[in-house]
Amino acid sequence: MKKEFSKSWKASSQPRKQRKYRANAPLHLRKKFVSVNLSKELKKKYEKRNIPVRKGDIIKIMRGKFKGKQGKVTFVKLNISKVIIEGIQVKKQDGSKVDIKLQPSNLQIIELNLEDRKRKIKKEIKKKEDKENSKEKNKEKK
Repeated sequence: MKKEFSKSWKASSQPRKQRKYRANAPLHLRKKFVSVNLSKELKKKYEKRNIPVRKGDIIKIMRGKFKGKQGKVTFVKLNISKVIIEGIQVKKQDGSKVDIKLQPSNLQIIELNLEDRKRKIKKEIKKKEDKENSKEKNKEKK
């Protein structure tokens, strides 16, 4: 197996190769590894199943000890593909509290932080409206 990252790598059934791909992936691809699925309302609105999570998004935990709890994303660790959520902590033996790092697959975005995403989402909404308008025109022609 090669040591450097391969952009042309498609897939493998071997777990060791899958782990190697994820471990050696560059940052622009690691961003996709922290994708979190959207709530039903957001899926309808943006016509997407999942979006890479960002600091400031409001998240609901779907699996594990903290199932059902919600919070704001405080930190996204791309190097280990984990998300830290405000208020989700565990008590240590000495009494101090520590943040829990959660896997993105166990989370769901309830509300997006639109500060940086505004331009991109406006484009997506415009495309959606253009599609609807073109469908209506096609129906009128028939």
